[in-house]
Amino acid sequence: QVQLVESGGGLVQAGGSLRLSCTASGRTPSTYRMAWFRQAPGKEREFVAAIRWSGDTTYYADSVKGRFSISRDNAKNTVYLQMNSLKPEDTAVYYCAAAPAWAPTMTPSGYNYWGQGTQVTVSS
Repeated sequence: QVQLVESGGGLVQAGGSLRLSCTASGRTPSTYRMAWFRQAPGKEREFVAAIRWSGDTTYYADSVKGRFSISRDNAKNTVYLQMNSLKPEDTAVYYCAAAPAWAPTMTPSGYNYWGQGTQVTVSS
């Protein structure tokens, strides 16, 4: 069993920054890909960013390219999401997820492990 725990959410003004962390415990296969999704009230869960367990490849949604950066520290079993130049439309609950390397990258249904989510609120 794998557990994912997110932290780092909060309230920030537009233009500010936050860094989210996701720590994995249990048996996370080394080939699993890690990702961040988000879900705003009344909207579907959407892909934000993903990173291969090797760390050599990253993926981003167009809406966050150039502003967000995903990284990992395998020694700590932790994935990070650095969020800069935040906008009110970035307000959502952010979820960490893990998936096998062969699963679709940007589709929530491809991920079989999820964290409980952390709230990010960006005020204008």
